[in-house]
Amino acid sequence: MFDIRPVAYVIGLLVACLGAAMTLPMLVDLAEGRGHWPVFLESAVLTGLTGGLIALSCANAVKEGLSIQQTFLLTTGVWVALPIFGALPFVLGATQASYADAFFEAMSGLTTTGSTVFSDLETLPKGLLLWRGLLQWLGGIGIIVVAMVFLPELRVGGMQIFRSEGFDTMGKILPRATQISSSISTIYVSLTLACAAAYMLSGMNPFDATVHAMTTVATGGFANYDASFGAFGPATEYVAVVFMILAALPFVRFVQLSTTRDPLPLLRDSQIRSFLLVALVLVLLVTFWRMASGGATGEPALRRVLFNVVSILTGTGYASEDYGLWGPFAVALFFFVGLIGGCAGSTACSVKIFRYQLLFASVRVQLRRIRAPHGIFTPRYDGRPVSDEVLSSVMSFFVFFVVSMGLLSVALNLTGLDFITSVSGAATALANVGPGLGDQIGPSGNFGGLNDTAKWMLSFAMLLGRLELLAVYAIFTIGFWRA
Repeated sequence: MFDIRPVAYVIGLLVACLGAAMTLPMLVDLAEGRGHWPVFLESAVLTGLTGGLIALSCANAVKEGLSIQQTFLLTTGVWVALPIFGALPFVLGATQASYADAFFEAMSGLTTTGSTVFSDLETLPKGLLLWRGLLQWLGGIGIIVVAMVFLPELRVGGMQIFRSEGFDTMGKILPRATQISSSISTIYVSLTLACAAAYMLSGMNPFDATVHAMTTVATGGFANYDASFGAFGPATEYVAVVFMILAALPFVRFVQLSTTRDPLPLLRDSQIRSFLLVALVLVLLVTFWRMASGGATGEPALRRVLFNVVSILTGTGYASEDYGLWGPFAVALFFFVGLIGGCAGSTACSVKIFRYQLLFASVRVQLRRIRAPHGIFTPRYDGRPVSDEVLSSVMSFFVFFVVSMGLLSVALNLTGLDFITSVSGAATALANVGPGLGDQIGPSGNFGGLNDTAKWMLSFAMLLGRLELLAVYAIFTIGFWRA
């Protein structure tokens, strides 16, 4: 019989921790003196008590490890439960948002998507702005642990190819998660502090630097201003580019670098090299297009191209200007750039570079088999043979991603949204990028004008995309519950 209590125990603990995290924006609101702090006090008490009671009621069922079914349910359940409570400060606070809007914002934060329903961000209490940043920062470190521990063990989307990357402790899932998260947390916090310091040196005030450091390292994209990074100077954009790229690299490589002091694993990683090459090619391509089409030239134009391309490629979702005005080629290119993503084991999202590498390796092998039917060819990744199981998992991911995006686009269109909004909204939610295309949800707009049905659909799509689709779809199958 399926025992849900160990899953509920872990979820309860994490919900209680989320309630404790609400005290930080409460203190900021107290210091600001706008009288908004009771909102976070009420939310913290309600969240902490609920999570604590759930954990206490299920504590007697805790065991050393989790079954595969329990792990699937835990992976999805955490990303459903936390936004439910993370939405409370938006409902009770100065935004007076509906629960659909508040849940959308919380889900967008914790999945580090970066889509927002709020406007006039400059007028919001600092506590709420910090809370948006905290949601993304917590979601960023959470997804690294999920990508390094849970998804490889669950054989989701080809992630099993990283089961022995950096950590060879193949014991129970939760002890392994504790070991990996403690190593990665140090790197994550260090990058955040370095990013905040660099932002302050570039001219940001300490509060903006702190919040934007959280959302940059998490590749989340929540900003404190409606103009996003258009509100800051050139130096700040360059700082953001550096840390968005760093956050899109495998964190396990940073752990290895910190322990061995040897940069060679970082430099030899084919995934990292491919990611940097793709970023360079895309920046040059868009720059040449703008020059050829009579657009802006010089350092400002190159900087804006570099910033916006890296932002969309890594799934961060910041914008320094409306790239929807750069012409049809640039708009179409940005749509597909958002479907690439960063490296596995990073805070970046979307399809991710390694899946394209495996796809191309498989295609090359098939072409060679056509030319030489009697030859024996094996696809390889980073010098290692790739099993049929991994290739099948990757192909399944691509199929589910494309089909999900198509079905979601149709469903959004049926709610009354136009074609561009429907398709780009589906893509940006599944890829966890942030801004879509068009006047309504493009880089100069937000998702606040969408109907509630569309917001709930997009919230579910963000969850799907962040957990690599298959981890969520699995729990809706009959076979999962019979196992």
